[in-house]
Amino acid sequence: MNGTEKKPPIYLSVVIGSYNSSLALSKNLGILISWLKTKSVSWELIIVDDGSADKGETEKIAKKYNAIYLKNGQNLGKGSAIRKGMLNANGRFRLFTDADIPYEPEVIDQFLHYLDFKEFHMVVGDRTLDGASYFTKVGKIRSWASRLFSFIVGRFIAGGMFDTQCGIKGFRAEVAEDIFSVSRINRFAFDVETLYISLKRNYDIKRLPVKLRSQDGNTVNVAKTSLIMLTDIPRIIYYYYRGNYRKK
Repeated sequence: MNGTEKKPPIYLSVVIGSYNSSLALSKNLGILISWLKTKSVSWELIIVDDGSADKGETEKIAKKYNAIYLKNGQNLGKGSAIRKGMLNANGRFRLFTDADIPYEPEVIDQFLHYLDFKEFHMVVGDRTLDGASYFTKVGKIRSWASRLFSFIVGRFIAGGMFDTQCGIKGFRAEVAEDIFSVSRINRFAFDVETLYISLKRNYDIKRLPVKLRSQDGNTVNVAKTSLIMLTDIPRIIYYYYRGNYRKK
């Protein structure tokens, strides 16, 4: 499937952005697929290749698992990949996660419970909540940079949410289309932008603890990335007051 044509609405869309992550996908995607196949609801899996230089390996994996495959012509950033996947999805509920399927898939049941039956607009994973398990051990510089970023963003942008970067978030369809039709940040600060727009819309957001199951995709230099993301924060505020986030 190439994802160029819209299908009739289904229950759940899972979007995965991938940049040179064919190895992580190959190792972990089957776990997610096996779990999804136990569900009695309709679902689709969308893999968005963010300009990988892997000689078509990501596309081969998508075909192997009968996933919808989309591709950016060049590496634009995770935010761009997730945006494309969300706007091409057909699910009543739409969730994105990372190529290494970092969290136990059972948490998706809780996401859907709060999105569907509790009618929250958005559900986000939070590694700081009681009940979460996160086994990464980090150096002092990485820990300092991550804490600084989380404090600044949580205090001034994200309404007290201090784990903006948890790699699993879910939306009702109309909310996903609203947010991602106006979002503009292409790199890792897109998570912050997503929460900022949601809070400005007064959307109801539920935070849920998550349990880490994999770190295969954990190659990001957190210290460097956190400092780079801080430069995107003024842009988010600028876009808001310029009117770029108005509903379309």
